[in-house]
Amino acid sequence: MSENVLITPTQLKQMAESLPTVIIDTRSPDAYAAGHIPGAVNIHDIFTFLATSSKEGMQELRGKFAEAFGAAGLSGEEVAVIYEDSMNTGFGQSCRGYFLLQFLGYPKATILHGGYQAWLAESLPTTTDATTPEPKTFPVDEASASVMLTKDDMLESLGKDAIVKLDVRDVDEWVGTSSSPYGVDFCPRKGRIPGAVWLEWYRMMKPGEEVPVFKTKEELQAECGTVGINPDSTVYIYCFKGARASNTFVALREAGVKDVRLYFGSWNEWSRDPELPIETGHPAMAWEAA
Repeated sequence: MSENVLITPTQLKQMAESLPTVIIDTRSPDAYAAGHIPGAVNIHDIFTFLATSSKEGMQELRGKFAEAFGAAGLSGEEVAVIYEDSMNTGFGQSCRGYFLLQFLGYPKATILHGGYQAWLAESLPTTTDATTPEPKTFPVDEASASVMLTKDDMLESLGKDAIVKLDVRDVDEWVGTSSSPYGVDFCPRKGRIPGAVWLEWYRMMKPGEEVPVFKTKEELQAECGTVGINPDSTVYIYCFKGARASNTFVALREAGVKDVRLYFGSWNEWSRDPELPIETGHPAMAWEAA
């Protein structure tokens, strides 16, 4: 795995002792209060915030998280390390934080591979003491915003076979029996973005591990190959609100796929616009759609 993005608990401990480091806990405030990595700052909005891809929505997203990351102590000099409870229970929320930092152009962003459970598995210290960081001015580099897709980008991609539209939601969302992880009818429409192929986000992680982690590069490439993705593919990912898609964004980057972008508004936005097309009924098999 990439040493630059996914780091081990031991690497995090060494980094925190030797480099300016800001550790960000994406879990709920209650989970954070019950115990967290020493020095960690809690930003649960990384997981909960719902974004739209209008010009105003993107401005709101950029402003909100530039402020939140600055309040956590990120100025461009510090390494940001983001973690969730475990890689398969937080719907990819640590990766969502990583993606937001990529969108904002932050130069030093990493993820604790395996999350808080990996930290506990190595019997490293925890605390219940809340951290009060020194606020900094967060540097926004809008040149990095190309990783972020809007609904117009997704609409324009329909019918373009050179762009793989990748749906990573759970199976009931993919086949259209549920609209979201938050309830069958949370969104007004059920279905898929037309032409999408399906690779459930769970498949990017090793099964049966005590602490779930991503598969190896070769294993990830094999999973990608099942839906026609190779290192030279252009891939547009979506899920419900950009969390599970962020998990897959990181996995595809680890697999060596060079051009990966993410539709952050995802199904939560797409399904609420009756002008946008959807696909319903029994989906084509992945090998037929690829």
